[in-house]
Amino acid sequence: MTSLLFLVLISVCWAEPHPDNSSLEHERIIHIQEENGPRLLVVAEQAKIFSQRGGNVTLPCKFYHEHTSTAGSGTHKIRVKWTKLTSDYLKEVDVFVAMGHHRKSYGKYQGRVFLRESSENDASLIITNIMLDDYGRYKCEVIEGLEDDTAVVALNLEGVVFPYSPRLGRYNLNFHEAQQACLDQDSIIASFDQLYDAWRSGLDWCNAGWLSDGSVQYPITKPREPCGGKNTVPGVRNYGFWDKEKSRYDVFCFTSNFNGRFYYLIHPTKLTYDEAVQACLKDGAQIAKVGQIFAAWKLLGYDRCDAGWLADGSVRYPISRPRKRCSPNEAAVRFVGFPDKKHKLYGVYCFRAYN
Repeated sequence: MTSLLFLVLISVCWAEPHPDNSSLEHERIIHIQEENGPRLLVVAEQAKIFSQRGGNVTLPCKFYHEHTSTAGSGTHKIRVKWTKLTSDYLKEVDVFVAMGHHRKSYGKYQGRVFLRESSENDASLIITNIMLDDYGRYKCEVIEGLEDDTAVVALNLEGVVFPYSPRLGRYNLNFHEAQQACLDQDSIIASFDQLYDAWRSGLDWCNAGWLSDGSVQYPITKPREPCGGKNTVPGVRNYGFWDKEKSRYDVFCFTSNFNGRFYYLIHPTKLTYDEAVQACLKDGAQIAKVGQIFAAWKLLGYDRCDAGWLADGSVRYPISRPRKRCSPNEAAVRFVGFPDKKHKLYGVYCFRAYN
């Protein structure tokens, strides 16, 4: 009898409505299922959604009660909360919360997210102006009284993974420097899933690089002695997790499409690096970044056999149609190196953003 009374008191305590001024704030939810009535269910019609940078996307989520067609019981307000899961699933980043007429978005999502609400049980989230770091897994949680349920939706972006190392050479970046190096080249540090998809599409690279979860890995499609041994199976090799401050490796970056024009500047003479920068500016553009040449090559099929300066001081050229004297064996962005900026002469790749 004492145990029963205790449970009743607990239920009454938690069934009290929250004050309006705190209905959208953070709180720990205790998962309890009410014994009476149909169970609350939350369902994502698609587990994986594809989009691209600059686009809009809808992450599906609907809720209803088991064995009924009703969205809610009518006795409790429905609270919808969207969060983004970190790569290790240990943390959640708040995205959007709705309860009754109250709406609140968080951080970089402010002004870019809202509920679709095509029906009374529709909790789908619309994200506008997709950014590179919107990629990831999102959790839709619906709470009604003492009941709640969740569904997870993965947002994937169309794009390209590329290995990157700075002018200093191989294995010179700690994790934080690796993150910044990708950002500087119009990209973000790649996730394991993005690297794995790139490996399945043929990416083969023997230098180990940081990934977004803090691990160090590299993709091998053609096993050979310098890269784990020729008798090993193809795959993504994992070095494990290393000290983010002290350990130094290369990095794998990810970028997507862009809103602008990437092009090789037709110029009467070859240029030093500083001259190349000024030539792009004079043409109403900026010297292109490494992420932009990879995106143009992979997503637009850009092909040019002329080596040109890029913003990081490297010289590269994109080949999508392999031919003699122009990457005869494979389609790739060919890397010439980091030449002397003051004395070496090359063409230049420019990028003009659209308004």
